[in-house]
Amino acid sequence: MKRSISAVLGIAVAASMVLSGCGGDGDSAEGGGLKLTLAGWSLATTPEFKTLADGFHTANPDVTVELKEYDASNYDTQMIADLSAGKAPDVFVQKNLKNFYTYQNGKQLLDVSDVAGQLGDKAGGMANYQVDGKTYAVPYRNDGWVLYYNKGLFDKAKVAYPDGSWTWDDYAAAAKKLSTGLKSAGSQALGTYQHNWQSTIQGFAAAQTPGANWETGDFSYLKPYYVRALDLQKAKAQVDFGTETTNKLTYQAQFGKQSAAMMVMGTWFIATLRAQQEKGDADKFEWGIAPAPQFDKSTTGTAKTPVTFGDPTGLGINAGIDKKKVDAAKKFLAYAAGPQGSKALAGIGITPADTKSVTADFFTLSGVPNDDVTKFAFGTRETKPENPVSKHTAGLLNVLNDLHTAVMSGTKDVDTAIAEAQTRAKNEVLNK
Repeated sequence: MKRSISAVLGIAVAASMVLSGCGGDGDSAEGGGLKLTLAGWSLATTPEFKTLADGFHTANPDVTVELKEYDASNYDTQMIADLSAGKAPDVFVQKNLKNFYTYQNGKQLLDVSDVAGQLGDKAGGMANYQVDGKTYAVPYRNDGWVLYYNKGLFDKAKVAYPDGSWTWDDYAAAAKKLSTGLKSAGSQALGTYQHNWQSTIQGFAAAQTPGANWETGDFSYLKPYYVRALDLQKAKAQVDFGTETTNKLTYQAQFGKQSAAMMVMGTWFIATLRAQQEKGDADKFEWGIAPAPQFDKSTTGTAKTPVTFGDPTGLGINAGIDKKKVDAAKKFLAYAAGPQGSKALAGIGITPADTKSVTADFFTLSGVPNDDVTKFAFGTRETKPENPVSKHTAGLLNVLNDLHTAVMSGTKDVDTAIAEAQTRAKNEVLNK
């Protein structure tokens, strides 16, 4: 049965309050049956964990899934500490691919190749969790980055909506035209908003640029993306990086409060935006999504598959789990990543890993746009990983984050920042 966002959020708030006072060491659930523990974060505002736990219990009354809350911003640090101390939950989330290598190489994940075999190729992103022919986690959601746009602001600026044919140059031209048109119409909104994360530039550059491979230590492919972003700042078509970081701007408010006519962001924002519009935390306006702008015309248009990026979010089983709970834990993974879990997630606006099986359900939700371009952008894309799995991933991301900050803040010019990052990558990461 589908629940409304508000209903699920209410349950999650109650659950987070209960969890603060309950222990998680026993194997038996209250009233009998088996108990599994599952990691989650921000339970009061992130309903997916409770939704999966409740749905699985309904389908399997003899198993209760108890949530253990972690801090969202320090999830991996806290999880690694709990694993070392033998206090980690039975099932824990692979929040992104950045630290999957650390968990797998540290022998902290159970082999779940049998679950992966049951799911087949329907759960997008499965290959990212495979090492030497074995699978150590399964994806239950697989978000990709798309372009959000405010139809009212486009209309006010007299600019045509994105139609799936845009390259990044088309996007930049539209952002400038929107800013000019909105100013003339008396609006303070800017053409676009680019959040301060390194992925807003580097993720697209790595996914879309032919031949790009950050593990070679050659970051020259980043240059045109940074030149374009800096030009948009200079043209005042988007907020500058300094203002963004100093004022701690949030992408939810920048788009939701109509300070920007468009924004590239992950498909997870669909659930957030519709929930905020329902609650009044975001303005009520008509919006849509389109494929992310592309490197060139070879992947634009509805007859082709646009390329974007996004890490799957996966579930793995603690290698230290009690052996009598392994079968139940594997059953939970199969539920979460399979058709039942996918439909439950789609019912609250979450993009599951098995996207195709829930597209029809997803677009019956109130507040979700139903135009053809939105449906195409949601269901048709080649999603490359934001963080390719490697022993070098974490180290290279740190170097690339420093590059991003230096360029966007104006501390260093693009060429200097790239050259310094390449030297650091070779000396500090790749040759160690």
